[in-house]
Amino acid sequence: MKKLIELNNISKSFDGEKVLDDISLYICEDEFITLLGPSGCGKTTTLRMIGGFEQPDEGDVIFEGKRINHVPANKRNVNTVFQKYALFPHLNVYENVAFPLRQRKCSKKEIDEKVHQMLNMVMLNGFENRRVTNLSGGQQQRVAIARALVGHPKVLLLDEPLGALDLKLRKDMQVELKKIQKTTGITFIFVTHDQEEALSMSDTIVVMNEGKIQQIGTPTDIYNEPKNAFVADFIGESNILDGVMLEDYKVRFAGHVFECLDAGFGKNEPVDVVVRPEDVDIVPADQAELYGDVTSVTFLGVHYEIIVDICGFKWMIQTTDFVAEGERIGIKLDPDAIHIMKKSKYSGMFGDYSTFSDEMDELSNAGGEGEV
Repeated sequence: MKKLIELNNISKSFDGEKVLDDISLYICEDEFITLLGPSGCGKTTTLRMIGGFEQPDEGDVIFEGKRINHVPANKRNVNTVFQKYALFPHLNVYENVAFPLRQRKCSKKEIDEKVHQMLNMVMLNGFENRRVTNLSGGQQQRVAIARALVGHPKVLLLDEPLGALDLKLRKDMQVELKKIQKTTGITFIFVTHDQEEALSMSDTIVVMNEGKIQQIGTPTDIYNEPKNAFVADFIGESNILDGVMLEDYKVRFAGHVFECLDAGFGKNEPVDVVVRPEDVDIVPADQAELYGDVTSVTFLGVHYEIIVDICGFKWMIQTTDFVAEGERIGIKLDPDAIHIMKKSKYSGMFGDYSTFSDEMDELSNAGGEGEV
């Protein structure tokens, strides 16, 4: 695919605090790309750089081969949908969508054709004369998307636009946004902290933390082959253990040696070992090298989430098989369930579910902090 946007060695600070630290990224035409990370990681600042709402302290923003660092937002072929949809409450649905076209002095016929085309795309036919203040949150969002797309920009920026919707409507809109992106062929750049949104909608995910890009890849690559412990922990749940790569395809962790599918590490190199909870098989304790006592069982509808203490390390297991709290069980790991990562600054910070509650408390306390 053809490159549309390039960010080259971008850095940005606010009040002396660096929020983007020498990031480089390219975005292709007709791509649905998601900037994913926790609050304060720099994803919204990155979006605002592309939109022209912020300028980099260092580095270049390239759009279709031209440097646009100082091009104002209204001169870029880019539109934005914010979490707060910024609709005009005194205008009806039709006039909200028509507004950008009227600003351009388009003909009445062109306006009418394009507005109805957009309302049809977002499934709001028949809503033309409704006041936007009488619409549901999901309907208001559709109006905002139609207004942003009616001029057919090259790029649509979406800054956590689903955050105010309830769970079911959010899932419906995930499907709709992906369908709209494919129908229009417009590049969508989506910002979220929600891993499920990113995995379900994106062609490419950019995982960010502390102002740096941690990994770029397809949803499958990001989930199955995380680059470090932060990515492994942030994208879904992960058991992350210290290990030693004895040789190609052989790793030692949790006091035992296991076959794996990884190679290319140094002999006896310390590594991080990732095992996803859904890849753990439960077996009788006397038939396993790894066994321990179940400390909690949570029913989540489609599966049970089980925490089992194995030699002081608390594993998470996701399974449709019920086991009781206090029961002693064994676990079996096939080679394709074991993923090896190089050590990083995040090693030792994630993956043992004895700290699960503490992590949740910390995230809750941080929930009020502003995004950058």
